[in-house]
Amino acid sequence: MDIDWDELRQVADDATKKAYAPYSHYRVGAAALVDDGRIVAGCNVENASYGVTLCAECALVGDLFMSGGGRLVAFVCVNGVGETIMPCGRCRQLLFEHSLPGMLLETVSGIRTIDEVLPDAFGPRDLESAR
Repeated sequence: MDIDWDELRQVADDATKKAYAPYSHYRVGAAALVDDGRIVAGCNVENASYGVTLCAECALVGDLFMSGGGRLVAFVCVNGVGETIMPCGRCRQLLFEHSLPGMLLETVSGIRTIDEVLPDAFGPRDLESAR
């Protein structure tokens, strides 16, 4: 599947403009290509109780399921000035759960696979062995 990184970055950048960031003023937008060709997106939504703030990646996964599900193929995340940023560890785990094996991420150090940014990840297969 061809990945138009410029289009993904533009969708992510557009998402930053919808972010709700009245406390940190740090807007984040994320976009991903789905295995059926759709693009899903999300923005951060802050809360006065910082612990319940939603990352852009959380909103993106919600958009994935609201628009039909599937698996993520490629992902990019940007800040409010369009710079590529790296998902936090929690969000890498969230992305891993909903990605195809080998999903690609645009990172500050170039294109990486999900396995490179979250090596030896714990996932659904680990839980299957407990059944």
